[in-house]
Amino acid sequence: MEVSFLMAKLITLVLSLVVAYLAYHGYRRSGQTPMLYVSGGFVFIGVGAICEGLIYQVFGTTIASAALVQGIIVSSGMVLVILSLKRQ
Repeated sequence: MEVSFLMAKLITLVLSLVVAYLAYHGYRRSGQTPMLYVSGGFVFIGVGAICEGLIYQVFGTTIASAALVQGIIVSSGMVLVILSLKRQ
């Protein structure tokens, strides 16, 4: 796997986990459930950012099937973020 590709994926993962942590911390302070949804959504988005390459490399699948799994995971995270916005 190319180093620049790997670094971009890892930066995306770290940033999304930082946002998830801050949202969870906001949930703990305020007790507002939508912040918990935001936190979970960004965890899914971060994991989705790196899973395509991992699935492709580790399991030897096609890039299309790995991209499909990534799309499902990232979309799930987006749904959680949308739910949090609708609940406020």
